[in-house]
Amino acid sequence: MTIRRSWRARMYRGGRPGRLARVLNRIAAAQHGSGFLAPSAWVTLQVVGRSTGRTVAVPLVMTIHDGERYLVSMLGSRANWVANVRAADGAATLRRGRREPVRLVEVDVAERASILREYLAKAPGARPHFPIDRHSSLAEFTAMAPEYPVFLIRAAVP
Repeated sequence: MTIRRSWRARMYRGGRPGRLARVLNRIAAAQHGSGFLAPSAWVTLQVVGRSTGRTVAVPLVMTIHDGERYLVSMLGSRANWVANVRAADGAATLRRGRREPVRLVEVDVAERASILREYLAKAPGARPHFPIDRHSSLAEFTAMAPEYPVFLIRAAVP
């Protein structure tokens, strides 16, 4: 593991962002949400917190696979935003210059492998959090798929 890779992994020890990661995430959420000087795949997810009721903003990398848009949890199923999305029955907002109300639908484990591979190709910051390389076989992605939630992005139904 390279120094840079281990440093990034340490920022999320135990699957949770540490103090530095929280500060950097706030900055990234503002940048991703604005769409200014950010790649088109960078978005900010806004979801209501399950215990506080306050809106939580999380910077994420959106993946497009077979013409569909997806969000992946680089920290696995213990990520706070995953629990909030599940508690909100998928109701959320994506920001990238404008607000887009969405419904996030969790993808079945059997369908995740190719989406996870595409995600790792597009999200270098997520690579330290995965036990396999982005060039790994589809079988290796299938084996680890249960640990990493993937959500299909759908338009919100009013």
